[in-house]
Parts: sequence; structure tokens; C-alpha cells
Amino acid sequence: MMKLSIIILLVVITNWVTVAQPSNLFEEEALIEISLSGPISELMKDRGNDSHYHPLTLTYKSSNVNPTVIPIKVKTRGHFRKLKSNCTYPPLLLNFSSETTKSTIFENQNKLKLVTACRDDKYVIREYLVYKLYSLITPKSFQVRLVRVVLEDTGSKSKSSEPFYGILIEDEDEMAKRNHAFSVDGKLVRPEQTQKDDFLMMATFEYMIGNTDWSVQYLQNVKLISTDSTALPYTVAYDFDHAGIVGAPYALPAAELMLNSTRQRRYRGYCIKDMSQFDPVIARFNQLKDEIYKVYSSNVVDDERYVKATLKYLDDFYETINNPKRLNYEFDYPCRPDGTGNVVIQGLKKN
Repeated sequence: MMKLSIIILLVVITNWVTVAQPSNLFEEEALIEISLSGPISELMKDRGNDSHYHPLTLTYKSSNVNPTVIPIKVKTRGHFRKLKSNCTYPPLLLNFSSETTKSTIFENQNKLKLVTACRDDKYVIREYLVYKLYSLITPKSFQVRLVRVVLEDTGSKSKSSEPFYGILIEDEDEMAKRNHAFSVDGKLVRPEQTQKDDFLMMATFEYMIGNTDWSVQYLQNVKLISTDSTALPYTVAYDFDHAGIVGAPYALPAAELMLNSTRQRRYRGYCIKDMSQFDPVIARFNQLKDEIYKVYSSNVVDDERYVKATLKYLDDFYETINNPKRLNYEFDYPCRPDGTGNVVIQGLKKN
């Protein structure tokens, strides 16, 4: 893990401020420093398919008062990032009790996913920025909060980890409720059976960031929400660590897609011959262009080359969607019988 002295720093967190309480967890962007203490070694070993909750204590700093201490239950989650051979720390699921979170920043929170540092802090922050990009595009997205975490093992070999960055992700049901909808669990549908405008927005976003690690058919890094049991569901993307714009060293495109790297874009929507159906989508991305670029240009990073490369990567996206020939070539790909645009990869697993 890279040393903290050279970790990417975001402008919004450069001058870290303590968090006033109570407040809505996702209304602010100030960095939260938390510690998780308890039988950490037992938690880290519990990475099987049937992982269990472990009793831990979460502590965070509040303004002008003693640190706030909350008893919680935590278990490992995920698939790829859960494996010790892939990641140092597995993603975690934090389970709160309403009785112990009153008047804290975690009030009204039930379960929260915590994305941890897999290989390096910088990739966590890059993924955090992708979540912020997606929230610009659509409110049908997960809200996130950046945290810095310390794991304090209170077992026989008591020790603490080096601080690392993580991402707290809004609960799925809360995200649905915020959009006046409800979660659709376990319903396997084809992309054509979802709300078209929202699907095209999501699929174009995934193309922009160079992410092919998703599938509606197998609910691979896609959640479904609906406003009515008889209505077509909306698609909500999440889990962006395999996106080319993140550049995680462990991320590889599925062999079935015949791509050289995650930086190579592939439109993975369904076949649409009439490119005019993308007009509202392209207009939306063009409207938000300055804000999208600002997510990167306004942040101070340890590697200026990454910012320049990312802005250039976005330049290529905008050149494509605003060039009718290039747009047709890229987004018509799922219509080609000899292409891999419509390949559905059952072997991919949900994270």
C-alpha cells in the first residue's frame, strides 16, 4: 500500500474538518476518520461463501466532543475482492442498530457497504470519483462518502492497521426510496425489458468510463428498482473498480469480449439501429461536460499524469459521441453478428 504521504488528495478533503453531528451521512463530503476495533483477525479470515457477522466497535471523531463509539456487526462481502489472493482487505458490510445510532451521523442507517483498499489507496479514491461522476448523470445512483479507516485488532496479538481510504455506499433500499421506488430483488430480465432512457444513460456511462464488467441479465454490478410492480424496472450501476478510468492493476476484461485492456471501450447495450434514440443521452452528457471534467481537473493528485491521461480519455469519449460516424460505429457494435457486443457472460459474478 502506498505511503500516506503520497496518497491522492481531493480538494474537498485536503483541509480535513471534523464532522458535526447529527447530519445525514451522505449530505456532506468532508472526510470521515473511523476505526473498527474488535476481533479483526477473525473477521479477515472469514472470507468464505457463508461469512458471518462479527461484533465490532466503530469510532469516529465529532466536533468539540469525545469520539463517538457505536457497537456494530460486520462481515466480509463480495466475490473477486473478497479473495485474499486478490485483495489485502475484503469489502465489508456494516450492520447498524437503530438504538445505538441516534444523534450520530449514522442515524437511520441500517446496512452500509464499505469498499476497502484492495491493492492501493489511489484506486479506492479513483473509484469514489466514478461514483461522483455517476451521481452527476442521474439521481438513480448510489450516494457515497469517503472515509479513512483504521482496523484495531483486540485479539491476542493486538495491533492496528495503517490508515487506508474506503468508500461507504448508500443502502440499496435507501437509494430506491430516495427515487420514490423500491428494490427489485432476484428478477432476471433482459436489457430490453428495462426503462429504455435510463438504460441507455447507464450503458453510455459505462462506455465512457471503460467498464465492461456488468450485465443486466445476471444482475452483474447492476441493481433494479421500480416505481410500480407492473412497470419496467430502472437499471442502476455500481461497483466500478474494473473500469478503465480507474486503472486497477488486477482488472482485466473478460476473455469473451476480446479486448486488450480495460482502457479499450466497448459499448455493451443492446442493438439499436436508430441512433436518434441516443440524442437525449448525448445532450445530457454534453450538458454536463464541464462538471464531469471538473471532477478530475479540480482535484490535486500525487500523479499529474493520471489526471492528464483521464482528461484525454474523456476527450476521446466526447469526440466519439459528437461524431455521427464514430458514434454509429461504436454503438452499433451489438448489432453486428460477428461482434461481441451482445455477449452475456454467465461466468461473471456479482461483487
